Amino acid sequence: MKIVRLLSLAFIATFMFSAVSAQSSGTLVLADGTTLTGSIKNNISRNASVQIQTDGKKKTYTAAQLTSAQVEGVNYRCISGDFFKVICTGNLCFLQKASDASGTITYNGTEAVVNNGTDGKPGDYFLFNTTKNNLQLVSAKNLEEVIQQNFSGNAAAIEKARTAAADISQLKEAVTIFNNDSK
Repeated sequence: MKIVRLLSLAFIATFMFSAVSAQSSGTLVLADGTTLTGSIKNNISRNASVQIQTDGKKKTYTAAQLTSAQVEGVNYRCISGDFFKVICTGNLCFLQKASDASGTITYNGTEAVVNNGTDGKPGDYFLFNTTKNNLQLVSAKNLEEVIQQNFSGNAAAIEKARTAAADISQLKEAVTIFNNDSK
């Protein structure tokens, strides 16, 4: 009987710990520039949203309502209703898609609006040009085009970017070189 009671207590403690650890502190920047800090539940990969608790009140925000978020120590940029994990930042930002908001419905007053989201799927890599406000999907098929459009005039960045053909995640090094030379 004692064993059953101990196992029950262990199960309850584990359940309570997992429920508490599902939220972590973080920061949201709303579209109007307002910053909110509090306990955040990460629903990014599930439904392109986060839930923040401040002053005992819970509110859910979609990526369409935010410009950026920091959740569980990870920085996200919100573009066209999707969350993108920030891998490196500067004039060129190297991002990884973290959500898929295509097909989600938001409301403008009482009018329902279907979100088209962004190209690609979660896990795909993107370059975001902050001066042109342009988001571009990066793949092995379009890598050379992306290099020409984004790294022109920077031989070191171009050379490093061309080595990323086998592994797009390695493009981070080329973006860092480009951003450091652009300062």
